[in-house]
Amino acid sequence: MIPLLAGTRILELSAVVMGPFAGQILADLGAEVIKVEPIEGDVARASHPQANGQTNGMGALYVNNNRNKRAIAVDLKSARGKAIIDKLIRRSDVLLHNMRPEAADRLGLSFDAVSAINPKLIYCSAIGFGQRGRYRGKPAFDDVIQAAAGLAGIAEHNGEDPRFIPTILADKVGALHAVYGILAALVARAHGRQEALRVEVPMFEALTSFVLNEHLAAATFEEHGKVGYSRVLSPDRRPYRTRDGWIAVLPYTGEQWRRFLIEAGREDVLSLPWFHQADSRHANIDYLYSVIASVLPQRNSASWLEALSRLDIPCSQVNRLEDLLQDPHLHDVDFFHVSERYPPNIKRMLPQPVVFGGVASETDTPPPALGADTRSVLGECGYSAAEIDDMLAQGIARGLARS
Repeated sequence: MIPLLAGTRILELSAVVMGPFAGQILADLGAEVIKVEPIEGDVARASHPQANGQTNGMGALYVNNNRNKRAIAVDLKSARGKAIIDKLIRRSDVLLHNMRPEAADRLGLSFDAVSAINPKLIYCSAIGFGQRGRYRGKPAFDDVIQAAAGLAGIAEHNGEDPRFIPTILADKVGALHAVYGILAALVARAHGRQEALRVEVPMFEALTSFVLNEHLAAATFEEHGKVGYSRVLSPDRRPYRTRDGWIAVLPYTGEQWRRFLIEAGREDVLSLPWFHQADSRHANIDYLYSVIASVLPQRNSASWLEALSRLDIPCSQVNRLEDLLQDPHLHDVDFFHVSERYPPNIKRMLPQPVVFGGVASETDTPPPALGADTRSVLGECGYSAAEIDDMLAQGIARGLARS
């Protein structure tokens, strides 16, 4: 944990990945993040795999998106539960949620309702589709957004069936947008803005912007311009088979291409009339990539990686997921370090990858058990021990037994 946001309180009412991942990043940066869950808990708690194969509320998906947070469990549909949330809203700098707007409205958590409680609140809603468009209110999960934003359909440019990228990409891209939106709002507040500020983060628009960054291509300049960045869409832009495995290699500049072609014994390409102009190389990128594909099987991966590294040409072995656990660079940077506060059944954690110099880090805290901080947070809101016991007994809140 890096205490850059110390003193900032974030109320997170979110589940699964987009909201929790954003909340975890902010918690990693030192904000006090209070995660509010329903009585039954974030559905990610039941995700598989579980530690020791047991359904203990600590599924891997939950563990990897909820460290450094405090957790309370409240029945938001009850009047007393809503009163708890209202107290927390008054004490918070930011409200972050990833509920559909209609659901937030029903719970009394619309921007208008919340800003009436705390006129200085930063209100961030991480949602599926922007509220100004016709898709507003539609249910949205990662697969749906990958399809809607054109990502799944990119494969059709190479004559293949549409397919999903096998990672929860839309949620994580949306989470990163939510983080910078919240940070920008916090900077505005630090510079004197006093009014409530609404930050809307729609996954569809966020991922569409992400996909079209390079693929808008000629449509940037022409009403009917062709979309698609040809270098990236080349069918020969792919991992390349060597004699004994697979590697990635990307000569990019003219000099890198020259060094590669000499090493590969393809000096003949250097004499082609189009080779020495960047735009001409781009126009002939399919041919250049096909040269790579044709020569790499002549040598093994280790030989190519040594030569390419010596020539300062970008390259890498193709790692499997399992290989990352033993990657020597990740070992050097202590990537999977688990703090001493974590239970012994958690063997690896994923770090905050941004490194800040000159700031002393603090020990990470593990993802909290369901309702782990209900008693302490309610006490900070002014509830007596008897009132807290009564709400727990009535099922309005859920927490751990008194220590």
